[in-house]
Amino acid sequence: MPPPKSAISDEQSAPDLEIVGNQVTIHPSGFTGGPDAQDDPITERNLVRHMARFRANPLEFLREVSLYMSGTGWRAYEDVIGQPVFYPGFGERMKSSILSSPMLQDKVRELASTRLGVEEKEGLVAIKEGANLDEKRARRRHEIESSLKEVVDTMMDNMICKMESKTFIRGAYYLCTQLLTRAYHQGIHVSSEEVLRLRSVAETAAKNKQSIVFLPCHKSHVDYVSLQLICYRLGIGLPVVVAGDNLNIPLLGPFLQHAGAMWIRRSFGNDPLYHTVVQAYIDTLLQQGFNFECFIEGGRSRTGKLLSPKFGILNFIVESVLSGRVEDTIICPVSTQYDKVIETESYISELLGQPKQKENLADLLSSSSVLSLKLGRVDVRFHEPWSLREFLTQQLSRLNLPSIGSGQKLAQAERGRILRSLGYRVLSEINDVSVMMPPALVGTVLLTLRGRGVGKGELVRRLDWLCDRVRAKGGRVAHFYRSPTEVVVERALDVLGPKLVGVISGLVEPTYYAVDRFQLSFYRNMLIHLFITEALVSVAMYTKIKQGGGPTNQRITFEALKNQVAFLSQLFRGEFIFPPEGLVTNMENTLHSLETDDVISITRDSSGVPQYVELSDAERTCGRENYDFYCFLIWPFIEASWLGAVSLVGLTPPLDGPQNIWIDNKKAQDSAQLLGKTLYYQGDLSYFEAVNKETLKNSYQRFEEEGIILVAKDKDSRAGPSLRLAPEWTPERDPKTGKVLPRGRLWDFTELIAQSRREGKNRRDGATVSSRVLTMSDIVGRQLFLNAATPAPADVSSRQMRRKAIGTESKL
Repeated sequence: MPPPKSAISDEQSAPDLEIVGNQVTIHPSGFTGGPDAQDDPITERNLVRHMARFRANPLEFLREVSLYMSGTGWRAYEDVIGQPVFYPGFGERMKSSILSSPMLQDKVRELASTRLGVEEKEGLVAIKEGANLDEKRARRRHEIESSLKEVVDTMMDNMICKMESKTFIRGAYYLCTQLLTRAYHQGIHVSSEEVLRLRSVAETAAKNKQSIVFLPCHKSHVDYVSLQLICYRLGIGLPVVVAGDNLNIPLLGPFLQHAGAMWIRRSFGNDPLYHTVVQAYIDTLLQQGFNFECFIEGGRSRTGKLLSPKFGILNFIVESVLSGRVEDTIICPVSTQYDKVIETESYISELLGQPKQKENLADLLSSSSVLSLKLGRVDVRFHEPWSLREFLTQQLSRLNLPSIGSGQKLAQAERGRILRSLGYRVLSEINDVSVMMPPALVGTVLLTLRGRGVGKGELVRRLDWLCDRVRAKGGRVAHFYRSPTEVVVERALDVLGPKLVGVISGLVEPTYYAVDRFQLSFYRNMLIHLFITEALVSVAMYTKIKQGGGPTNQRITFEALKNQVAFLSQLFRGEFIFPPEGLVTNMENTLHSLETDDVISITRDSSGVPQYVELSDAERTCGRENYDFYCFLIWPFIEASWLGAVSLVGLTPPLDGPQNIWIDNKKAQDSAQLLGKTLYYQGDLSYFEAVNKETLKNSYQRFEEEGIILVAKDKDSRAGPSLRLAPEWTPERDPKTGKVLPRGRLWDFTELIAQSRREGKNRRDGATVSSRVLTMSDIVGRQLFLNAATPAPADVSSRQMRRKAIGTESKL
């Protein structure tokens, strides 16, 4: 029998790990899952306690400061698992190791020779017969190499981390913990089993002089602070953290650099020397066994869900091992989840089209009131680490390619395949260990219910249902410490706050409603990956269900269902991380799961092959609440893709102007966002989240991949890429009125997306789209053409220009 359900205070519910030197003591209690006993034996601990405040208890505050400054107990950060760090001269030693890299030395000589050749060709080095010529060349070559080494030295000084003082790092730990526990008052939670496993892996890696490469997801600036605090608390060598130099601002930049930040440019441009310096630095770190951290998604996710992997730094790491310069390194995917993310308000501003503000310390600390927030907790989970060398060996064998260290260079396509496999494996494993936080669960329930609001009892019931579904899908639910669901809901609502969730009192029961649906969607997106296949099957069925009529009229043939799911899967292949088993297996598993849950009913022939799929009687009886849940998850993304496709209609050249006009890519996407806001307020768009800049950007990327639009970049200009419709996809205009005609490939493509859109008033047929919506898109597009430069970019890639626009209907 499970123990009685009871609420437990924050102080009681999060016992600490006691770590002194190599001794780790796990204090009892801790819980994963909901209010009932779970099969999962993993326990959770709060790794960071509240810190004393000077005003509340000055004596305790001063005692804590003295403990950290003197390095008492675990605070001394002695006997660290990993390579020696934090000693005077560490930075200079790293610079010396990098400079001695044969690869870097070869690059300096190569660039010097190239420059010398240019100078001789331009007559800057006099060419005369006689013995002095070789001496002059040698002298000039030496001068160029010396200049290049000075450039390298400056690059390294700006780039490498400068971990040189344990006193500094103890103070930094104390300061960061003070700040973090003021914002996240429930601390940093970890899995005891996972951190003990991580320590064991770290001990083995240290003996073999191998690095652990932490690859976390990226939602907040707090991500890297949390991981550094955990490693410090566990006595594991702090990783060198790859950070964009946009954060290298006064005061904050030097502080982070001395705490482990490695600054890199946001873009390397055409700078082979900088590229080689970065590779040599990463080689040096991995060769010497220093832990390393970079974010698999590149920048922070503004939408709450995982972004597609970025391969820049990942490519350097893979190259280090593939070349044989590094024997092996250990990969550790990391999930960091939050009750509430500090930066969500600024994210929403950016997603609605506001320019991104330049980073500065004052805004970071004051604008979010970081010193006084109570945002719940941070939850960090570590996937089981694995060998990069073993992974690469498997990939090379599968592709019939030479083994590691053979010296043979891989083709770009082959390297790309390996990097994609690595990136998506890491993302999949991050999703596997991610924990669904209570605010994300509550926000998801609020955004997937029909009606203006929901009563407290119904909110609790649907939260219990959602928790069951998360676990059934193999997901993890944040532990509730045996608290009843009502208490969990109250805590989640308290963290979300009245700006996101409102409550109407004085009714039969308190009724809650979403105040800011756009911002709440950030939390809904944290768990959408668990149900993405169910969502696609549901909106594919909706193509028939939206037609109404009796149950027989709403059933869909299995073939039609499969075709629409395949189309949507391809449409969103850059938006979501799908299970790796493939379309057929994923669809079979999903149908089986939905049928087992009594959401759908499947009619099969005598041999068991599905013929028709429809809603079950039980699902109809309960008002389609479970089926609707899956549809509501994906409908905002359907709307965004439909909006992107409709906005392309506006790129149809006017009859009275040049036909070969290229439009600035960013301006086209900004205009699509303006069009979306207009359609939303006029009732032709159901979800304001559909005007999300990132989702629209992903849609345009997908259109480019399918050849619907052609994108080109002028290498001689600082302007961004420009685009135009591919000829095969350009709609026709009425020769008399000049209006865009609702027909052709782009129209059919748009209609195929629209079939799965949520039905709304004024949209019972395609008349509205073919008239008012297309007219609105054309108005926005005409303004783009008025502002566009007439000539096409001078260096449009021949590959782009010759590229045949593939028929999306047949490919998807």
